[in-house]
Amino acid sequence: MTKLYTGGCACGAVRYETSGEPIVENHCQCRDCQRRSGTGHGSYLTFPQRADVTVTGEAEKWRVAGDSGNEKVHAFCPTCGTPVYLTFVGMPDLIAIHASSLDDPGQFKPQMVTYSIRGEAWDTIDSSLQKFERMPHR
Repeated sequence: MTKLYTGGCACGAVRYETSGEPIVENHCQCRDCQRRSGTGHGSYLTFPQRADVTVTGEAEKWRVAGDSGNEKVHAFCPTCGTPVYLTFVGMPDLIAIHASSLDDPGQFKPQMVTYSIRGEAWDTIDSSLQKFERMPHR
């Protein structure tokens, strides 16, 4: 049976759906994720084919260079401000959805922590997860 991932913003104006499988599920402790989330990290499910994720509603977008220097495009609801997904200029096929935007956040199964070099002692994350100081390369 195919697993369906659905979710969206707090007010329901921006929604997504995919039956694809994420290639990675991670917590990211880069400064951008810390600032945007208002916490010590962001949590994401990254899917390999942006075309396989159906997005309804109009998200606002803003761009920022991540710790790696690669440009990320953040998509959020213009009505409620909820961050919903992000894409990457250097890897246009990928799409990462915010774990907290899932209708069933229990579907998120983190596999690793990226940018642990930026992690704060007060941001405790499952110690059994593999940690990478930066973004691992394939």
